[in-house]
Amino acid sequence: MTVPAQRVRRRPSASGRVLPLLLVVALLAPVAFLFVQTYRLTGDDRDLAVRERLGVEYLRALAPVTEALVDAQSAAVAGRPASRDALDRAVENATQVDVRIGDELRSHERWAGLRAKLEALPEKSLTDPEAAYAAYGEVTDLLLALYRKVRESSGLVRDPEPDSFFLQDGIGRDLPTAVVAAGRLADLSALAARRPADTRARTQGELAEVRVVALGSAADLVADLRAAVDNSERTDLGPNVLTPLDTYQRAVEALAAYSAPDARSRTGLADPAQVAAARANAQSAARLLQPVILDQLDGQLADRIDGYDRDRWLAVGAVAVAVLLVVILIGVLLAAFRRARWRATEARRAADADADEPTEPGSGWQPPADRGVPTATGATGARISPEDHRLLQPAGTGRDGGTDRWGPFDAR
Repeated sequence: MTVPAQRVRRRPSASGRVLPLLLVVALLAPVAFLFVQTYRLTGDDRDLAVRERLGVEYLRALAPVTEALVDAQSAAVAGRPASRDALDRAVENATQVDVRIGDELRSHERWAGLRAKLEALPEKSLTDPEAAYAAYGEVTDLLLALYRKVRESSGLVRDPEPDSFFLQDGIGRDLPTAVVAAGRLADLSALAARRPADTRARTQGELAEVRVVALGSAADLVADLRAAVDNSERTDLGPNVLTPLDTYQRAVEALAAYSAPDARSRTGLADPAQVAAARANAQSAARLLQPVILDQLDGQLADRIDGYDRDRWLAVGAVAVAVLLVVILIGVLLAAFRRARWRATEARRAADADADEPTEPGSGWQPPADRGVPTATGATGARISPEDHRLLQPAGTGRDGGTDRWGPFDAR
């Protein structure tokens, strides 16, 4: 019987062992690229949203300054004594905000110049209303310029979402301009009634210019807020904004009606008292509308930042899962390589042991070529044919290989 030799598995080559590992590691390259791109893009968008929130905070601090400055201007032009406590508190609060976030918004220089002008305003009402109007007009121009600076440096003017873009445009440009222009319209109406008749034409031109700015800015604000509501996916924006917006719109319509030139009057000018009352109503409506817009804008930016954080965490989680799967796959391949090497080593040892073990005589093993043919060998190891083998049988051995009995006369 032939015993087949055990087959020894061929050991994998070095390239065969390294190539699967390289392919596995190569899978991480596109995953890493996508992760870096996602993390960088969401990082840039998140930084913009964070900076925009700083701009909203600064605009919130400037709102009381605007209102207090307009009231102080009206009091100075009318010659009434007015307390500066509200203006001083607003300036102090805005100063604290500028100290904290002014570096990020690059607003220190502009606020320092505006604050110097505010502190230079006289404590008491000026004797010349025209001079007071000019002095306060210069300060309000600086204030509106600071509004523009904050919107630009904070990135609010580059907001990518349509609803938040319209909100920031309304609260950072339209509403401050409308409030300041409404105050100027009421103050200029009071000054126009006291000006000489020979300056009436110039006065009417100034009134028309200021009136266009006030009403145009208010109309732009209404259009921006309605566009924000129409382009927003938030269900709370419309109910929160539209009600105070309607109140403000009615107040502006009343201001437009009372500030229109009156052909029935002797001077052709509007009644200063009615214009002042309409301006006060419009400013009160703006005071109610302003925090609503700021809160909605800040809430949208906060939700956007949360979304960016969630996307970044999802990207980190996806990369972590991919790395874990690759590590597991590498471990499986390494374990398979170790098992293959161990089996090859065991097979080689078994083959070496079989080659070193001597063959026992009479074990019954025969070469495959002589299988089924009984042969015998001599002392020298030469083969003996079957015929010679029969001749060499012992005496008394028959053809069948058995032993014949001795007969009674066989001894002779």
